[in-house]
Amino acid sequence: MRLRSAVDELRGSFRCNVAMSRHTSWRAGGVADRVYTPADVDDLALMLRQLPKDVPVTVLGLGSNVLIRDGGIRGVVVLMHDNLSKVKREDDGTIYAAAGLTCAKLARFAAAQGKTEAAFLAGIPGTVGGALAMNAGCYGGETWTYVTRVEVVTREGERCICAADAYDVSYRKVQHHGPARKEFFTGAWFRFSPGDAKSIEAAQAEIKVLLSKRMASQPLDLPNAGSVFRNPVGDYAARLIESCGLKGLTKGGASVSEKHANFIVNPKGAASAADIEALIGEVQRIVEEKTGVRLQPEVNLLGEAK
Repeated sequence: MRLRSAVDELRGSFRCNVAMSRHTSWRAGGVADRVYTPADVDDLALMLRQLPKDVPVTVLGLGSNVLIRDGGIRGVVVLMHDNLSKVKREDDGTIYAAAGLTCAKLARFAAAQGKTEAAFLAGIPGTVGGALAMNAGCYGGETWTYVTRVEVVTREGERCICAADAYDVSYRKVQHHGPARKEFFTGAWFRFSPGDAKSIEAAQAEIKVLLSKRMASQPLDLPNAGSVFRNPVGDYAARLIESCGLKGLTKGGASVSEKHANFIVNPKGAASAADIEALIGEVQRIVEEKTGVRLQPEVNLLGEAK
């Protein structure tokens, strides 16, 4: 694969034939043709402008909420987490967070300013970019509730700032309502209710409570990708899966968690992506057969089957 011009102008790094199991929280998946780690947003935009238009681009943060199939990913995978992780308070009181920043770090930064509303972000096991792309939420909070504007870069390498109302946002779905275009979130500005010295302690305490809940109820000690299925309207995927007796169900090296039924784990690190995908399908089949509800995956399936 050749870039169109002046590769030496790029400040990030390319690597070839990278095992994506090292970059996903399930610790499974095939090989990416190329991986690019940008130095910053300008560098990412430059790389995209130089990259031939027919080369597909996939963006990853921490690799949670995704399953990369065993055949790997063609084109270029962009890893956002390493360098695009800035967070700062703006003069207008908003908080700017780059796409590669973890949601937990955004929660802690906001808590230090007494922004108790941001505490829920500590429960999202991914980056700001991923949270923006799917309107991630937990413990009663959703990402886009607090977004005022976003920063994106298009596949053509154009940087744009868009108001939050330029997007249609719903449960785990975000869509720009202008002309269809391929774009990647590189950051966002969040506005939370003002805090004071007293609320700092309250915000920090709330984060501790939420993290304790996560530790108690989720299999965080085992490779997983977070919640596998969306919650059906008026119900919970975990309740349906558990009601069907599926905790502990296995396919190859993958298992439905005994701790939380809406998690699939890779307990020995030996599960293939095919094992996990097959188990997702089996859970869907059995739950639909027994309850009439077709569970919809929350995780994104990427790449090619082997």
